[in-house]
Amino acid sequence: MQKIKPTRIELIKLKRKLKTSLRGHKLLKEKRDGLMKKFMEIIKEAKSKRKEMEEKLSDASRNFAIISSPLMQKEVEQFFLIPTVEAEVSFKEENIMGVKTPRFSFEIKEKEQGYSYISFPMGMEESVNKYKDASRVMLELANIEHTARLLSFEIEKTRRRVNALEYIIIPEIRRNIKYISAKLDENERFEKITRIKIKAMIS
Repeated sequence: MQKIKPTRIELIKLKRKLKTSLRGHKLLKEKRDGLMKKFMEIIKEAKSKRKEMEEKLSDASRNFAIISSPLMQKEVEQFFLIPTVEAEVSFKEENIMGVKTPRFSFEIKEKEQGYSYISFPMGMEESVNKYKDASRVMLELANIEHTARLLSFEIEKTRRRVNALEYIIIPEIRRNIKYISAKLDENERFEKITRIKIKAMIS
């Protein structure tokens, strides 16, 4: 136990500190619970988005395998060496219960093509568009998962603060209050007995 002065002023300070700590503990628990609720919502969203991404990638891969089967390997490689799109990324910051999370928006723009789809098998343009769509969902998933990671860090930090207050700080304050109260009662009894003895001696 930390050495403290058993005075009434110290007792008042500790009682105030206890009140503040209890209030802080309550607010932090509410924050932790709120963050957990939001985290679970985001995890659910991430699972749904991941499923969507996997389905779109699988569909795009199957489609491309069928469309590109007549092509030579070099023709396929040359096709993918030419960039057909560029992505513009915009950024804004959102506040989720005190946690600053980045929110990225993606806009995929078509570039002027250095080739013609006419020279490739029918359906190649559709196949490319399927990959573009899958890429968009992939970027959205990355954004959601990054937000989930930030929230998980904040949840853990808040949990540690709640536990520190609940199991260390608040119990210690209460022990100190009990110790000082006992000392003050003891001093008061001693002073009372002393006054009685002095009065008896004078009488």
